[in-house]
Amino acid sequence: MDGVKSTQEVLHTKDQSLRHLSQEEVKKLINQSNEAKKYSYSPYSKFRVGAALLTLDNRVFTGCNVENASSNLGVCAERNAIAKAVSEGCKDFRAIAIASDLSDKFISPCGGCRQVMREFGCDWDVYLTKSDCSYTKMTVAELLPVSFGSEHLS
Repeated sequence: MDGVKSTQEVLHTKDQSLRHLSQEEVKKLINQSNEAKKYSYSPYSKFRVGAALLTLDNRVFTGCNVENASSNLGVCAERNAIAKAVSEGCKDFRAIAIASDLSDKFISPCGGCRQVMREFGCDWDVYLTKSDCSYTKMTVAELLPVSFGSEHLS
């Protein structure tokens, strides 16, 4: 049993190293989220958001927010990027960078986006940025502590 536990710890550590991004990768992902922000359709709020999602196989899926006159039908950038990735068969993510025009504080995903991110695991990174490309990094688990997931369904 101890051998199995050690093996799981090694695999977990190896999995974490696959998820770790270099500074160059972080910068590139943040730049891609800023590029995605340019396509935002936000005529009502004027609050542009872009996201760049990096998969475990190093593919990047971008998304932007798309508003609707019936406000509850809008789609957030993060969910847009995740839906694009899933529709292409990707469900294992390393990180997501989120960009907006905020300069005084870091952009933060809404509760719905946090729950959608959680659907695909708790231990991947979320880069919250400011308009100057500075960032803070959190995990999905840190953004949505004591969360509800598929393991709660029987």
